[in-house]
Amino acid sequence: MTTDATITDRFGEFVPDRETLLIGLLIVNSELLLLGVYWLVSSSELTGLLSIRYWLYPFVWINVGLLAIFKTTPAPAPSRDRWVAGSIAVGYFLVLAYVGGLVGPAIGMAERNLSLTVLGLPPGWAPTVLYNGTYLAMSLFPFKLVGYAALAYLVYATVLDAAGSAVTGLLGLLSCVSCTWPVLASLATGILGSGSAIAGAVYSQSYGLSTVVFVVTIGLLYWRPFGR
Repeated sequence: MTTDATITDRFGEFVPDRETLLIGLLIVNSELLLLGVYWLVSSSELTGLLSIRYWLYPFVWINVGLLAIFKTTPAPAPSRDRWVAGSIAVGYFLVLAYVGGLVGPAIGMAERNLSLTVLGLPPGWAPTVLYNGTYLAMSLFPFKLVGYAALAYLVYATVLDAAGSAVTGLLGLLSCVSCTWPVLASLATGILGSGSAIAGAVYSQSYGLSTVVFVVTIGLLYWRPFGR
C-alpha cells in the first residue's frame, strides 16, 4: 500500500500547477519563435515536413533535462558521500561526453583552430564551439551539454539515494545511438551476414532513437524504480 502511494506521489510531481504550465508554454512558444526567426534569416532549408524533427530534437533534450534538474533535490548526505557521488557523476559525464562526440582526440590532419558557429546550425545545435588542438578536439553542442549534465546530476542524486543501477547507466551511455550503432551494426552484420540495410535504416534514425533513449533514461533516473 505504501509502495503504491509512493509511486503515485512520485508521478504526481510531474503534474504541473497553473503557474508552471504557463511558464512551460511561454518557453515552448519562445523556442518555436526562435526557430521561425532562424528559418527566416538563415540559408538553411527544410527538405520535407519530417525534416523539422531535427530542429526539434535539441529542445526535447534541453527542456526535459532542465525540468529533471529543476525537479530533483538530492538527499541530504555527509560530505564524504557527496564527494563520492560527485566524482562518479563527473566521471559519468566525461564518459558520455566522449562517447557522444563532445570531446575526443585531436584530428591530426585538420588545422588547429577554435571557432563559434551561430547561424550555421539551428538553435539548440548552435551556438556550437568547435575546437581542434594539439591533443584534444571538441564539438560542444548546447543540447548535448545540457542533456549530459542532467544525466550526470541525476546519477549524483541516485548515488546519494543508494539506488544506483547498471540498467540506467547502460541506457545513459546508449543515449548516443549514433555513436554506438556502428559497433552494434558491425556485430549484427557478422552474426546475420546481411545487416547493411538494417544498419542504414537505424543509423538514419539515430537522433530520433537517441532522443527516445535519453527521455526514457531521464525518467528512470528520476523515478529510480530499480532502487531499494
